Amino acid sequence: MAFFKILTFGCKVNQYESAFIRESLIRGGWTEAGKEGVPDVVIVNTCMVTHEAQSQSRQAINRAYRENPKARIVASGCYAEILPDEVSRLNGVDLVAGNGLKSRIPAILAGEEGVENPPGCGFSRGDPLGHLPVEDFGNRTRAFLKIQDGCESYCSYCIVPYARGPLRSIDPSEAIRALQSLSEKGYKEVVLTGIHLGKYGVDLSPFSGLKSLLKLIAGEKLPIRIRLSSIEPNEVDWDLIEMVADEEWLCDHLHIPLQSGDDGILEKMNRRYRAKEYARVMERIRERIPLAAIGLDVMVGFPGEDEKAFANTRSLIHDLPATYLHVFPFSPRKGTPAADFPDRVAPGLIKKRAAELRALGQSKRAAFYESCIGKVLTVLIQERNSKMKGMAEGLSDNYLPVHFPSPEGPENTFVRVRVDGIGAGGVVGTVIK
Repeated sequence: MAFFKILTFGCKVNQYESAFIRESLIRGGWTEAGKEGVPDVVIVNTCMVTHEAQSQSRQAINRAYRENPKARIVASGCYAEILPDEVSRLNGVDLVAGNGLKSRIPAILAGEEGVENPPGCGFSRGDPLGHLPVEDFGNRTRAFLKIQDGCESYCSYCIVPYARGPLRSIDPSEAIRALQSLSEKGYKEVVLTGIHLGKYGVDLSPFSGLKSLLKLIAGEKLPIRIRLSSIEPNEVDWDLIEMVADEEWLCDHLHIPLQSGDDGILEKMNRRYRAKEYARVMERIRERIPLAAIGLDVMVGFPGEDEKAFANTRSLIHDLPATYLHVFPFSPRKGTPAADFPDRVAPGLIKKRAAELRALGQSKRAAFYESCIGKVLTVLIQERNSKMKGMAEGLSDNYLPVHFPSPEGPENTFVRVRVDGIGAGGVVGTVIK
């Protein structure tokens, strides 16, 4: 019996691809190493979107070798894609398979391709995006579906376009078949993921955009709800907002990266919108969908971010109807234009600004929770609370963690819950029958 272990860092797309590798290996007769079983293979699915992520990935590879000196170490993901030579020199690395080779890992380990160490990484324009089928997400009640890969935006700070290649999408028919299969497996929520989700379908012939795909999903009338992962502000138009507002199966939740609230910094970042345009999108969403969850990403410490630029960002976020923030310090990535930009911000000041925005994010989240009190939300039961007998935990369509008394009824079902107050780590409520 052969055992394997997978360590995953980074984004939801990486997590999805690890799930594909896991499922493929199990189908091939491998066993996932748990408390029992020493792994014969350790696969480290790496990230390098920030210096910290790259460092964590490198440390994981070194630790995997120390803890499993007889195991084959496979390094995959963005770190392996961008710096394959550096990764190949790490202790114990037996196979380097960047994002372009990731889908071949199960076949390589099985000896089906007869390639011990595939040369090079990289992508070619026109390469199709093969669908990676995943039907088992462990004990999760929510499933993920990767429908898109690649990015061609080339924000000045971002390594992702170099790590993920050009825009590529799966065929709409493949997406529909995957959703049908996940529904048959019992999943009640599916998160559509991609590196640049709003560009889904631009590479397909005939063209099939994200809204077209959503309309096809609507026509299937599957007993699942769909949640969108991150989408760019200039790709959230009125038609998409209307669709989210009108369709009960489409979650009232949009995550829209901001990065900066200062127009000068946005221009240096090569972001294709300005602060007023971003605010207009957010205001339209709040007007049309009052209880929508609206998350945003914001970067602090980008080169040239002086006190005025940071104040513009802080002021914009304060006025926006955002419900939660993801705050990231600027991390110079070698090979990107911003890595050589002058006017670096001092690390201590970056840390101070990040803490200030995270505190603002907490107040935004608390205000959103407060605004939901008295409202009735659709909640997917995820698990029973082992510490609080008779209590269940679930996730609402507008991304609220909800705790409520539920002595009966199975997990992975939808219930209507009235929000009664704010509790630890979310809101508390009562099931409405």
